[in-house]
Amino acid sequence: MPSVDRPSLSLLAAFGRQFRRHGQALMASLTDVANPLLFFFMVVTLFPLGLGPDPLQLASMAPGILWVVALLASLMVSARMFASDFEDGSLEQMALASHPLSVLALGEVAAHWLATGCLLAVVSPVFAMMLGLPSQGLGVLVLSLLLGTLCLTLIGAVGSALTVSIRRGGLLLSLLIIPLNVPVLIFGTAAVTEAVMGRDPSTWLTLMGALAAGMLALAPLAVGAALRISLDS
Repeated sequence: MPSVDRPSLSLLAAFGRQFRRHGQALMASLTDVANPLLFFFMVVTLFPLGLGPDPLQLASMAPGILWVVALLASLMVSARMFASDFEDGSLEQMALASHPLSVLALGEVAAHWLATGCLLAVVSPVFAMMLGLPSQGLGVLVLSLLLGTLCLTLIGAVGSALTVSIRRGGLLLSLLIIPLNVPVLIFGTAAVTEAVMGRDPSTWLTLMGALAAGMLALAPLAVGAALRISLDS
């Protein structure tokens, strides 16, 4: 009689295979990893030119600037999340597999977040110092971006799954997910602002953590359903 643990182990192995496959594909095309960082760098360097070199003004606006740019960078890369799998037929094979499509898709989303959102959060202090963000806000910035980019990536995965079969679906993707990204933007900006002003940002970070946990529970199911709808259309 087979062990009751075998299905879960098999499911975990399937998740790991998808994670490794998508991670290796991202590493083979470093442009997909570098583009969000280059976009972040270019926009952050343009703000002082547009707003003026006043360090106090830049520092006061830095939390909002950094979070808006992070949202736009996440939006930029979300459109291509499942595109290559759809084009080469891998997505259809995933849908026909014995494992839930939501779990297999989550493996790809996890690799995508580590290579884009997580990396962006880790290097964000460099961009923050370019805008003069006070040092007491750097740790909260990194933590809020780790949680926030996870939420943005999961939301983007749902939008990407819905529009993967639509030619030039970037505009539709933006219309679908930008309203859903607004709470993440508000919570993240508020957390960094509270830290910079010397107040306790834990309330906003807790809200972001709860939002990330809820998205982890619900978004994979939505992604799996959206991918099946796109394949059937």
